[in-house]
Amino acid sequence: MHLLQEDLARAHCRSKLKDAEQNRRFHLAAKMARAQKHAERATARAERASAKARLTLARLV
Repeated sequence: MHLLQEDLARAHCRSKLKDAEQNRRFHLAAKMARAQKHAERATARAERASAKARLTLARLV
């Protein structure tokens, strides 16, 4: 009977560790997605600023 309780405890620990790993991966994936969106917005902002600067320079010349 004692071994059965140990096996159940181990199975419970493995389950908790598996859940924690899945949560960690989910949060990491979500963080990566947010970082990608942020980078895309920054790139678009930089492209708009560059186009505005080129237009301003063209008007001066």
